[in-house]
Amino acid sequence: MRGMKTILVTGGAGFIGATYIHHLFNAYDDIQVVNVDALTYAADVSQLDVFKNLSRYHFHHVRLEEFDRLKHVFSLYKIDEIVHFAAESHVDRSILDGRSFVISNVLGTQSLLECARQFSVSKFVHVSTDEVYGSLGVEGVFTEETPLAPNSPYSASKAGSDLLVRSYVHTHGLPCVTTRCSNNYGPRQFPEKLIPLMIHHAFHDKPLPVYGTGVNIRDWIYVEDHCRGVDTVRLKGRVGEVYNIGGRCELANLDIVKHILKRLEKPEALITFVEDRLGHDFRYAMGIDKIQSELGWEPEVDFETGLDLTIAWYLKRMTT
Repeated sequence: MRGMKTILVTGGAGFIGATYIHHLFNAYDDIQVVNVDALTYAADVSQLDVFKNLSRYHFHHVRLEEFDRLKHVFSLYKIDEIVHFAAESHVDRSILDGRSFVISNVLGTQSLLECARQFSVSKFVHVSTDEVYGSLGVEGVFTEETPLAPNSPYSASKAGSDLLVRSYVHTHGLPCVTTRCSNNYGPRQFPEKLIPLMIHHAFHDKPLPVYGTGVNIRDWIYVEDHCRGVDTVRLKGRVGEVYNIGGRCELANLDIVKHILKRLEKPEALITFVEDRLGHDFRYAMGIDKIQSELGWEPEVDFETGLDLTIAWYLKRMTT
């Protein structure tokens, strides 16, 4: 469309990708969105129904590793920029079947990079994870200079995709930038992840399974804050750079569960400790000085507010 910038969003029917598309349409009226999604088990394209009749929204059901089909999508539009969310992302599933993670996250990313190179895309934002850095002890934070040391098949596949992005910048001069984010939470998340899973179990008075003793610590960020961060990097991030995006909100898993039970007025007796996850990383914490100082982004939604918004969203859907 003349005068419109066209952004291809991968994984746009997923939790974070769909939130990002909502952000784009709320923030801009001169952007056309091409959403490419494989529609795997965690996707829900209906969360974008509000846009389906817009002339500047287009959806294509394509797996990224299907290079010829992906290339055909690129031939239909003049893609200006790419924001790449699509990934298999659940650690537990990667422990059971690592192959599908390599196919989706590594081969899929390479196919996308090659299309971006062949069609001269002007910006490629690769959305990654703090898990590529490995695990922290009780002190310190991950910075963009922390060596990659992934400990699960999922995080290893994401580290592989990060390195492919780096190689396309160095070898082909492709204008890529990488973001690495901490644990997201918020509306629309598939209920296999900790917060929506515990909300569902607590609401239905089912046991809440907590790995080990619940002491594992994660840095949490509200999904809309993450999407603002990604968009800030799209607009202002320097080619070839990595930017950490985090919420500066470290909480143990057990504390998260107790927060949810308290808000739903459910007893802590519902907590059930289960055998720990294989290779369970102890602690993640993101240093975000770089994105704050260089690009002016910082998280805005505090955990108490974000959790209340998240619980309200799920309760509405479980009671209507």
